[in-house]
Amino acid sequence: MKNDFLKYQAQTSEHPILLKVKRAKGCYIYDEQDKKYLDFIAGVSANTLGHRPEPVIKAIKNQLDAYMHVMVYGEFIQEPQTELCKFMASHLPNSLNCIYLTNSGTEATEGALKLAKKVTGKFEIIAAKNAYHGNTQGAMSVCGKEEQNAAFRPLVPGSKFIEFNNEQDLKKINCHTAAVILETIQGGAGFILPENDYLKKVDQRCKDVGALLILDEIQSGIGRTGTFYGFEHYGIEPDIVITGKGLGGGMPIGAFIASKERMNLLMRKPKLGHITTFGGHPVIAAAALSTLQTLFNSNLMEATQPKEKLFRKHLVHKHILEIRGKGLMLALIMEKPEITNYLILTAIKKGLLLFWLLYEPKAVRITPPLTISEKQILSGCQIIRDILDTYPEN
Repeated sequence: MKNDFLKYQAQTSEHPILLKVKRAKGCYIYDEQDKKYLDFIAGVSANTLGHRPEPVIKAIKNQLDAYMHVMVYGEFIQEPQTELCKFMASHLPNSLNCIYLTNSGTEATEGALKLAKKVTGKFEIIAAKNAYHGNTQGAMSVCGKEEQNAAFRPLVPGSKFIEFNNEQDLKKINCHTAAVILETIQGGAGFILPENDYLKKVDQRCKDVGALLILDEIQSGIGRTGTFYGFEHYGIEPDIVITGKGLGGGMPIGAFIASKERMNLLMRKPKLGHITTFGGHPVIAAAALSTLQTLFNSNLMEATQPKEKLFRKHLVHKHILEIRGKGLMLALIMEKPEITNYLILTAIKKGLLLFWLLYEPKAVRITPPLTISEKQILSGCQIIRDILDTYPEN
């Protein structure tokens, strides 16, 4: 299987982890020898309720018994799609009352950028340096990391970049700007939080010049920081929200969200302004609806910040410079990248799954399922501290 994996399946890096997965349940993944691994990755923040949560599995099976794909999204009335959108809108500000379901967060980014251009009639997009919004060419055009983009240029023109949390850069947002797109919490850059009412100041600048504010909540949404979406912590209402990852509870989905008035602009001039064959797939929509219902009918969001405090209390070590992030979207910043690599690779041998971040080589990702228990947190923290104790100093 390993040889076939490397031979036939396109690879994204030269050194894949090569953990052969046999099964997964709750906060654990099991390999072919039935060795269990405590999962602090959660499918890169996607497995909100852990692996194979029973309500989601039940919803998937019930929908499979009714129907699967029947028609391009938006043409037939399909209960899973409709109920999912209605549920999401009921837990969002009134100005965010219309949801366009997509196949992924990246596609949601594409749709959001198109919508912003349609609303404003302008094409200039302001994004942040070291941002990550997806890996298609439109999304890459607003990812501010040239090392990632250089090999694929030319990308979509019209993007300019500002430094996250740099208020002086807000002057670059002007009457030519269609939209500013930001991650509410910068992910790939190292889980960097907005500071000093930064998002409020960006929002006001957008209003002053007639630009839209798009917030990328693909990773910070669906309860991961303790609220449904991360922007709720910062007292603002963006014009467009992008979501994905944890929304599907382990199934592939994305969405962009705006007002009904704005979203209606995609229906005409031209018609079919944004279309997708499988976006809003009924089986996946059923899984997403079950994920959200389970999340809101539990105390998982309220418990997120106490769990964050537990991580911070028990991850004190001389090799850890700081812990960035919010809720269960945390990153350990190590003294140097070599310690990061040592910790992640050794942790696998010890039965703990950690991972890297895209752009910050000193960062170690900690984004477990929201269902993780106090006992599991303490166990994982002990493994991390024990490994760091063994790091060779010379």
